[in-house]
Amino acid sequence: MIDADTGAILYEKNAYTKCYPASTTKILTGLLTVENCEQYTVEQDLYGLLLYSANEIAYGLAEHVGGSLENFVEMMNARARELGAVNTHFANASGLYDPNHYTTAYDMAMIARGCYNNSTFVNIDSTEDTYTIGPTNLTGESRTFRHRHQMLKGRPMYYEYCKGGKTGFTDQSGFTLVTFAEKNDMRLICVVFNCSDSNIRFTDTRTLFDWGFDNFKKITASSDTISSYFSGSNYYQSAVYSRYPENFSLSASTLTIPNHANVSDITLAVNENYTPEEIDNAYTTGIRFKYGDNTVATSLLTFSKGTAHTDNRLPYLSQDADTETVQPRWCFSISIWVIVAVF
Repeated sequence: MIDADTGAILYEKNAYTKCYPASTTKILTGLLTVENCEQYTVEQDLYGLLLYSANEIAYGLAEHVGGSLENFVEMMNARARELGAVNTHFANASGLYDPNHYTTAYDMAMIARGCYNNSTFVNIDSTEDTYTIGPTNLTGESRTFRHRHQMLKGRPMYYEYCKGGKTGFTDQSGFTLVTFAEKNDMRLICVVFNCSDSNIRFTDTRTLFDWGFDNFKKITASSDTISSYFSGSNYYQSAVYSRYPENFSLSASTLTIPNHANVSDITLAVNENYTPEEIDNAYTTGIRFKYGDNTVATSLLTFSKGTAHTDNRLPYLSQDADTETVQPRWCFSISIWVIVAVF
């Protein structure tokens, strides 16, 4: 279970174990469709995909978006990596079993976060009532869809804070479930895989949501507070320092922490799971805000290069090999800015 806004993991169990996602795959199929198509021309298909979980619609959308199933699968895997799903490989658009179609609970939570933060996706996926497609040139009768998620209003496992999600099942995957929930200022995502029966996935999800809403809070750390985190213990010993010196201003950030915790309990570290990139004369790396061993928010730092100059400010000092004299060393003048809550 994660916070949809900050990416903080509130609870995990076997979160990085390889699993088969079944039809929860369709949330990524839906997201790619929303991101790459004019929504009104595919709106009915999206309802059929996300509410009714129709496999034939998944493949039809895949061909429409990608030009072919193969191209769409490549798009799925690329978009999954962009969203932070690094231990995932998709082989089709529907989630039907394939040994090369797998993910983890954590990765699916990252994909779900991208979906939950897309308003068009949420508007469709949160549909509590039925959705009807009228007669067409091929079908003379109307077809009515109803969301398969049993925690929405009017369903047997109704949960008042549920905002949508996706169910799934195959013999190999067991019962799977992705769920979005919102209460006050908290938006949570829960992923449950490999359940032995259908009801367990809903009851476990509800238990986790109640625990998360009851025991965590959102706080906003000011720029001064965030800057104080960026200390010698976590910056000067990092790979970032070996390339660029420090000179930064950071934007305020939202953090998710336990109810009993304070902002002074937060530390900052370079994100070891983020691969630094150097593009267009700038260098980008990731950072983590941590409470104990738990990541409570993530951000990106982008360093822009400047001209070399001498700087007599500590700790940018070097010692001459032949003397005991300490001399200013050459360094780059840089600026840093933050794009908050990227992952």
